[in-house]
Amino acid sequence: MIDRLINGLFRVYILLAILFILMPILTLVVFSFNINRHPRLPWSEFSFIWYEAMWNDPAMQSGFVNSLIVAACVAVIATFIGFCTAYLDYRFRFRGKIAILAIFFMPPTIPIVILGMVFLVYLAKIGLFGELYSVVIGHVAYCAPFAMALVRMRLAQMDENLEAAAWNLGASEWTTIREIIIPFTRPAIIAALFLTMAVSFDEYMIAWFVSGLNETLPARILAVLQGQVTPQINAVGSVVFVISISLVLVAQFVLLVRRPQGSR
Repeated sequence: MIDRLINGLFRVYILLAILFILMPILTLVVFSFNINRHPRLPWSEFSFIWYEAMWNDPAMQSGFVNSLIVAACVAVIATFIGFCTAYLDYRFRFRGKIAILAIFFMPPTIPIVILGMVFLVYLAKIGLFGELYSVVIGHVAYCAPFAMALVRMRLAQMDENLEAAAWNLGASEWTTIREIIIPFTRPAIIAALFLTMAVSFDEYMIAWFVSGLNETLPARILAVLQGQVTPQINAVGSVVFVISISLVLVAQFVLLVRRPQGSR
C-alpha cells in the first residue's frame, strides 16, 4: 500500500514537473491563435492573423530560408565530422587522444554568449564575418559533438571482431568502413542528421553575433524582441518550436526503432 502511494505521488510529481516546463511553450502556442494584440484572459477569438502576418513579412521569410539552408549544411558537415571523430575514438589509440576529445567536446560546455563572442572576434579577424557560411562554421563547431556522441554510442554496441573478420577475409580498411561500419551506424547517423539540424535551426546567439545582415529566423526573432514586441512573435516561436521538436522526435524515433532488440 505504501509503495503504491509513493509510486502514485512520484508520477504526479513527474507530471507536474513536465507541465511546469511546457507551460510557457503551451501558452505561446495558444496565444498565437488569439486575435487580440495583447495576450490576456479570457481568450478572445480564434484566428490565423498572426501566422498570415509572419508569412507576409519579407524579413521573416528571408530568416526562415536562411535557417533552413544553414541547418541543412550544418547537419551534413557536423554529422560527417562527428562520424569521423567517433570512429577515430573507437578504433585508434594514440597519445593525446583524451586531450583532443576533451577539446572537441568543449563548445557545448561553454556559455553560448561567450562562444558567440569568440566566433565574432575570430571570424572577423580572418575575414569570414557577416555571411551565411559564418553561421555554418559556428554551428558546426557547436553541433559536431552531439553527432559524435550519437555515433560513438552506436559503435559501442558493435562486436569488435567484425572488423577483424572482414580484414581476414581480404577486405581493405575502406571497404570495411563502407560495408560494415557505415551500415551498422546508419541509424545513429540519421539521428545525428536530424538532431544537429534541430540544434542549428533553434540556435540564435551564435547566429546573432556572426550573421550580420544574413539573419536566421531565431536571430530575427531576437532582433524583433529588442524593439516593439508584436503577437507575430508568438506565431514565429510556435513554428520554430514545432520544427525543432519534430526533428528531435524523428531522431529519437530512428534510434529506438533501429536499436538492437536486447537493448531497447
